[in-house]
Amino acid sequence: MKKFVFILVVIIGLVALSVFLPKQNENYEYLRLHIRANSNLSVDQNVKYEIRNELVKFLTPYFSELKSKEQAIEMVNNLTPTLERVCDEILLNNGFSYKSNVKINNEYFPTRTYANTTLESGYYDAVIIELGEAQGDNWWCVMYPPLCFVNKNEESMQINFKSKIVEWFDNLFD
Repeated sequence: MKKFVFILVVIIGLVALSVFLPKQNENYEYLRLHIRANSNLSVDQNVKYEIRNELVKFLTPYFSELKSKEQAIEMVNNLTPTLERVCDEILLNNGFSYKSNVKINNEYFPTRTYANTTLESGYYDAVIIELGEAQGDNWWCVMYPPLCFVNKNEESMQINFKSKIVEWFDNLFD
């Protein structure tokens, strides 16, 4: 009976804490990459994927060593002119007269699953790459932690989330 009362008190306490503590932005530690095609014409969509492939290849060495989202944002800010140049060269080589624009913005994303990790819908900081008018279908992934910059077969693809409450509760009965 004492165990039951103790567990009930703990549960009520946890519920009360979750109601009264200020909510943190759970999306804070993610930085997404969002490439917006000029239009939905197949040529614009194809060049979007070509740009995606080149950017992932270009950015992989940079993002593999980062330890925080702040470092990722700083890296992107430092690389913005180079990223635009990479995109613009691909556009030019494919016969397009429009250019790219790279910016960082906080935008809404729908729920998306990457391997065993699901990111709920909500607002996320993102590197936005607009191609031309940016009116076409888009492509996105997570730059930090690097879910689109790792080999999907590598173990580093696995992200483990921890809950201090669950750890505390597990330790309570050990």
